[in-house]
Amino acid sequence: MNILVTGGAGFIGSNFINHILSERDDVFIFNLDKLTYAGNLENLKPVEGKKNYQFIRGDITNNELVDYIFKKYSIKYVINFAAESHVDRSILGSEIFYRTNVIGTNVLLEASRRYNIEKFLQVSTDEVYGSLGSTGLFTETTPITTNSPYSSSKAAADLMVQAFHHTYGLPTVITRCSNNYGPLQFPEKLIPLMIINTLNGKRLPIYGDGLNVRDWIYVIDHNKAVELVFEKGRAGEVYNIGASREMKNIEIVKLILNKLGKTEDMIEYVKDRPGHDRRYAIDSTKIQTELGWKPTFEFEQAMDNTIEWYLANKDWWQRIISGEYQNYYEVQYGNR
Repeated sequence: MNILVTGGAGFIGSNFINHILSERDDVFIFNLDKLTYAGNLENLKPVEGKKNYQFIRGDITNNELVDYIFKKYSIKYVINFAAESHVDRSILGSEIFYRTNVIGTNVLLEASRRYNIEKFLQVSTDEVYGSLGSTGLFTETTPITTNSPYSSSKAAADLMVQAFHHTYGLPTVITRCSNNYGPLQFPEKLIPLMIINTLNGKRLPIYGDGLNVRDWIYVIDHNKAVELVFEKGRAGEVYNIGASREMKNIEIVKLILNKLGKTEDMIEYVKDRPGHDRRYAIDSTKIQTELGWKPTFEFEQAMDNTIEWYLANKDWWQRIISGEYQNYYEVQYGNR
């Protein structure tokens, strides 16, 4: 089974590849990643040298390269993790988000159609649903209402994926997940940023009043759901993935401070970002009832695991902060 995994050097994608190849030898994964600022090949050390893994450096918007990969490696399955994914960066400059998330997805879909693939899995986000009030949950039928350049680019890609299924009969599925946390997350995101700032004795910047609510899921639980949707998800369907663990941002930050034995005077409230969605919360009934998935990690234990991982892997995030991690490709692959 030859699977093209795009964006496999990022946080969720690398965790997915490490998970799959630690448990299965009946798949061959070709990992296509551009290695932008958030792509880190060090994340994939556990699979380096495996006979059923190959890394390809490249851009999903490159038609010729994508076509070459599909043809040369007889690709029959695609799991598209590749995306520009940070809301703050999309507010500062949106073009790259539309190029990668929309045009890149189109290139993959067109190649998938030409080569008659057997399944295309689009990894998306609950942010396409917009913002909730104080009650209610996002379901798969919640209208798409995007509030940031990032979420609008992901929504556009989702709609295109559905259109290719409807128009061409392409066997597509979409997953929409809540906020992930865990090992290997790039330290611009809330949890690793707060852990690392705390360890470095820096202020912890909190947007607005800190009461924005997110629904948190451990990255391994997310990836087990992606694997299940890949195996059993029905073509043309959307599956929400969430662990039903809503937390205010300020609660997350205080929890991290408490775990690391620091005081709350490190917190610094800063001007809220434009269009900041107030609350996300996922209803994952569909994937649980149809496919039998459920989260297996308790939030408290998974957060402990996450904090311990960052404590034990200071070299990893210190190289990221210094930029040295970007040299890893040349060291590992430069003489090949």
